[in-house]
Amino acid sequence: MSLRSFQLTTDQMSATQALGATLGQHVPAGTVITLTGDLGSGKTTFVQGLAQGLQVSSEYYVTSPSYTLINEYPGRHRLYHIDLYRLTDPVEIEDIGIFDILYGEGVVAIEWAERLPANWLSSYLHIHFDVIGEASRCITLNAYGQDPRILIKQIEKFTEE
Repeated sequence: MSLRSFQLTTDQMSATQALGATLGQHVPAGTVITLTGDLGSGKTTFVQGLAQGLQVSSEYYVTSPSYTLINEYPGRHRLYHIDLYRLTDPVEIEDIGIFDILYGEGVVAIEWAERLPANWLSSYLHIHFDVIGEASRCITLNAYGQDPRILIKQIEKFTEE
């Protein structure tokens, strides 16, 4: 059960990126962020903003790791961008070395996280993206654990300003 939830609507890609950047400015090392939503719903756009907030150099173009499975970017905290779209078997997911990443010191953003076995994570921030218009998204954040709960409080403060 989540400790805290928050929902907001963005009306353009830059607003989704700004949300990611805000989160990236506050996220501590070791945070896992799970991302779900349909194709084209804004998951990678959000991670692009997250990378900006983590001070990943603009020399790195953040793209979906659909074929590489994991992209890694140096920043204030190392960012691991994982895409599980092509993986369906938990053994396949284990084989990519996910446990070392999940329990490491980086920030982990996992697209298509619904493919993870439910018991693999205990503390994480779950973000779901719903398409409600051509560029509009309804974004729901759910905190599981204390640190993600603090992150949601910080996002709420940002959106009130």
